[in-house]
Amino acid sequence: MFGLCSSDLIYDLLTRLSQRLEELDVSTILTILQCCGMGLRRDDPAAMKDFVIGVQQQVQKLKTLPAGTQDGKTKISGKRMEFMLETICEIKNNKKRPKEESTPHNRLKKWLQKLRVEEVQLRGIKWDKLLDPNKKGQWWHSGDLETIVKDSTAEIADVIDAEVAEAQKMIHLASAQRMNTEARRAIFCIIMSGEDYLDAFEKILRLNLPGKQDREIVRVLVECCLQEKVFNKYYSLLAAKLCHHDKNHKFTLQYCLWDHFKQLDSMEMRRLANLARFLADLIGSFSLSLAVLKAMDFTDSAVLTSKVMMHFRILFETLFTQHSDNDIWNIFTRIASPPELENLRNGLELFIHQHLTKNDLTGSQIGPTETTSLIIIINKIKVAKKALANVSGVLL
Repeated sequence: MFGLCSSDLIYDLLTRLSQRLEELDVSTILTILQCCGMGLRRDDPAAMKDFVIGVQQQVQKLKTLPAGTQDGKTKISGKRMEFMLETICEIKNNKKRPKEESTPHNRLKKWLQKLRVEEVQLRGIKWDKLLDPNKKGQWWHSGDLETIVKDSTAEIADVIDAEVAEAQKMIHLASAQRMNTEARRAIFCIIMSGEDYLDAFEKILRLNLPGKQDREIVRVLVECCLQEKVFNKYYSLLAAKLCHHDKNHKFTLQYCLWDHFKQLDSMEMRRLANLARFLADLIGSFSLSLAVLKAMDFTDSAVLTSKVMMHFRILFETLFTQHSDNDIWNIFTRIASPPELENLRNGLELFIHQHLTKNDLTGSQIGPTETTSLIIIINKIKVAKKALANVSGVLL
């Protein structure tokens, strides 16, 4: 551990975690063993043997529990538990290759060595000592030298407890939302716990999902957006950032939206409205083009059911009321010239004329606010129609 923590301290932590073996404990044990498992075995093989025996005994104890007692069966049958046991056996039998340290880790280790970090190494410290609120001074040295500075370990322990509780809450919430794979749960927890969309974006990149698992990022993001009681712009900002970062996310998002278009008739109104505003934001920020709507046939009255019409009315009302004339011009100009989008252009003109120029924008009585919105929308529709005829593709 960069020369800061002795193996005794790590073994003490591992032993404490192995005595409970709950889901979060198993995840923590796995992380530690993957990081420095072989180093721990090299430093103290006897302690590693005791740890392995302790884990095996606890697993056997859990196996003997009835299915309804302390969730014993769930703990034993979990994939993560099986993977942890395999990792422990590999380390015990010296079959696991030591993890190669990355370049940043090597640089950090060399920098710490220059600072003579070995002089303050946590030697002979137990986990109880770390959490002891009464320790004072340079407690990592023998003698406990007195200092004026008061230790804040109790506060740190409270923060750790709060973070653990929050993590467990997120895991339960992910399960309730049918996030049924490790990748989907990890993505869900990052999205729902992000401080802002940039924080979530950076954490998602660090997931480094293998193969086609990165497709789950967009699908989980859209599902989180649709679950909200009120539309949250956070999701569209994060989606736009992902689309600009990697075009594969953009393609996945398009297919995901097309899948949801097929389900509009069976959607709750809340999900339908959130999807419309989410898509309007992405089109308005030029993350997606109106060409994403080519999967819909706006000229077929059988397709345009009441819910489908409501969805696209909300989409275009949001687009027209929240963006300038120049933005509307550029948005519609992007689909003005491609020959393969002719059916889409004709369908949009027909839909806008039939469903957005009437006085029942929201199905309620027209008041001063609605009249103002109607005037804005009619003016934007004129701009959109001119843009659709802009075959030269000139942007403003």
